[in-house]
Amino acid sequence: MSKKIKSFICAIDGSSASGKSTMAKMIGKKYRWSVLYTGLLYRYAAKILLDKNPKDEVKFLNKIFSKINYEKIKRINLHNSKISSYSSVIAQKRKVRAIIKKYQLSYVKKKKKVVLEGRDMSQIFPHADVKFFVVCKPLKIAARRRFLQLKKTTKNITLKEVNKELLKRDNMDRHRKISPLVKAADSWYINTAKLNIRAVINKSSSIIDLVIKKKYGN
Repeated sequence: MSKKIKSFICAIDGSSASGKSTMAKMIGKKYRWSVLYTGLLYRYAAKILLDKNPKDEVKFLNKIFSKINYEKIKRINLHNSKISSYSSVIAQKRKVRAIIKKYQLSYVKKKKKVVLEGRDMSQIFPHADVKFFVVCKPLKIAARRRFLQLKKTTKNITLKEVNKELLKRDNMDRHRKISPLVKAADSWYINTAKLNIRAVINKSSSIIDLVIKKKYGN
């Protein structure tokens, strides 16, 4: 089946700590598709802007993203509260989003078969073959997951702080004027709160398989 598929876009949007990154990773592994974690692009942009503090952010980011090495970015630890907060700030800037969108489009054009994980993939790729909207409700479960992740690398982090940060981040993303975090009408809704990763992958894979069958046949 995989040899028959010439192109396929799987768009995964969702809230913070919903498990969408793990879902994207597992889908990519199962179908041998490339995976683009678009949140990492914003986190990387936030990190280098915080580190370098350029006078002209747009010009600086244009230069950086024209020669970006995504594989290297994936190996950088970009998960801390400072980067998370600032990535939400720059995500509200139209020109910054345009730079990152340009990279996303070129990545899909090059890779052909891709899993895109982010917060507005269904808007950037409205004709994606399959779309998922992933949440983890109630928020306290998502906060617990993120807390356990962060405390491995961040000292003195508290569950209360993580919960507050997740709430702030999701509110900013849902209410921003440009590409807000919303469920597309044709997205499949998955709440991961009471599902383990195997159940999530089984559910999403059954949907993907049906779409593949419809598009490419048996």
